Amino acid sequence: MTVSDPAGAQWRKSSRSGAGNDCVEIALAHSGTRVRDSKKPDAGMLRFGAAGWGAFIAATKR
Repeated sequence: MTVSDPAGAQWRKSSRSGAGNDCVEIALAHSGTRVRDSKKPDAGMLRFGAAGWGAFIAATKR
């Protein structure tokens, strides 16, 4: 699922997410990747640069 927000980010949630809206969402941008809680999308987000996002994904896979 992809959702737009007023700032123009295209947020998407994993296709493996349940119907309970209990997942994180990501938005890819030129400045990096944004991550937010799908239950509280207005509560803020984490922003990762390219290197930080790569390190996050690598650590998650381990």
